[in-house]
Amino acid sequence: MTTDTILPDAASFDTLGLAPPLLKAVVDTGYATPTPIQAKAIPLALQGLDLMAGAQTGTGKTAAFALPILQKLLPFASSSTSPAKHPIRALVLVPTRELAIQVEESFKVYAKHTPLKSLVVFGGVDIRTQTPHLKTGIEILVATPGRLLDHVEQKTLNLGQVQILVLDEADRMLDMGFMPDLKRILALLPKLRQNLMFSATFSNEIKRLADDFLTNPVLVEVARSNATNDNVTQKVYQMAQADKQAFLTQLLLKDDVKQVIVFTKTKITASKLSRALQKEGIAADAIHGDKSQKERIEALDAFKAGKITVLVATDVAARGLDISDLPMVINYEIPSAPEDYVHRIGRTGRAGASGVAISLVCEFEEEFLANIEKLIKKTLIKVKADIEPTSRKPAHHAAPTSNPKNHTTSDANREKYVAKPRQHSRKPATDPWFDAPYEPTVLNTDSLKTMTGINRKLPVAALLGGLRVGK
Repeated sequence: MTTDTILPDAASFDTLGLAPPLLKAVVDTGYATPTPIQAKAIPLALQGLDLMAGAQTGTGKTAAFALPILQKLLPFASSSTSPAKHPIRALVLVPTRELAIQVEESFKVYAKHTPLKSLVVFGGVDIRTQTPHLKTGIEILVATPGRLLDHVEQKTLNLGQVQILVLDEADRMLDMGFMPDLKRILALLPKLRQNLMFSATFSNEIKRLADDFLTNPVLVEVARSNATNDNVTQKVYQMAQADKQAFLTQLLLKDDVKQVIVFTKTKITASKLSRALQKEGIAADAIHGDKSQKERIEALDAFKAGKITVLVATDVAARGLDISDLPMVINYEIPSAPEDYVHRIGRTGRAGASGVAISLVCEFEEEFLANIEKLIKKTLIKVKADIEPTSRKPAHHAAPTSNPKNHTTSDANREKYVAKPRQHSRKPATDPWFDAPYEPTVLNTDSLKTMTGINRKLPVAALLGGLRVGK
């Protein structure tokens, strides 16, 4: 493996050797200067070299592989409607549905002035809705590994003409147990191809994976491996586990937070916490693996549009969420894997913007925090949380059914976003039959005998001491 540290940062996209249709698309997006990872990776990818590229999240990794892929496929572009003219030539594998959607959206943006076609396939939705689009023919396929293999088994796609393979967020794919799927997919691809691997962290497992499928790769790093963004201010508050919900509520209301992702370790905690915040009048929703794809997309869209203030998420959302100018992330629970911390706080401070990452740490999470500090090679300042007494009181108010777009969470305005409990004036149910005093029912002797059959003489079995027949 060779290391690239010589290439200078490009002053503009014009110097990268991109075709006019791609430059026009880049200009349309409003970008004028490539990020460091783009400036270093794009020229090398255009040369056909295998890359092992590392950069912090939010530094433009998607464009770093999308633009050179489109450039290399331009000679094969066709306006024909025949599916045979549009075989899959580039395959991009990603770990999560959200990341898959956003990567494919980027391809569409950069390819809009070309005839090249792209498609995204992922699990959680009916596979039959994806098959017709595949049959029309596409040059670029973005997929999660499991759903790609589903299509392979159903013979709805052919990978025999793939020329470029991209593994995006490769470390996350290993964390999620995709190695067996990756090996199956690699066996289906042509041996002669270009391979690009992008990741924010480089573990020993990632390096072994690179040895398996990269050929003489060039290592491109624009920042120290596993480093956090200097634009992100990291804060740590120490407290008891039982005080976390109260402190989080206090933090969100007092600081008048406009948009924040709150990370939890489990799906159950994410759901419970989002409901608790709603009861405090905070516009919140949860996103995790048990949510349907439709629910997850709706929650993300509402969060991006400002209709909800807090998105409570498990690590399924730590990778791939690209939200412009997200000001803050909060670790409600510290992740067990220190690499996940890097990806979580990478949701803020993107593309040169500043951000804040807050971690709520209880006693048994101190070990996780120490592992994080060891990974990022930085000692985080710890502050004892000051929890106001009123914040410890349980919530009694229900969340409003709808929240305004510009949700104000200050104490002065909180009342108008909190629904007041309804007063119930329910009358006690009455029934004359139940209210009447008890009166015993008197039956005469003849009636009683008739009802019980006491005057009937029935034969008794001899086994029970009855008389023999004829006696």
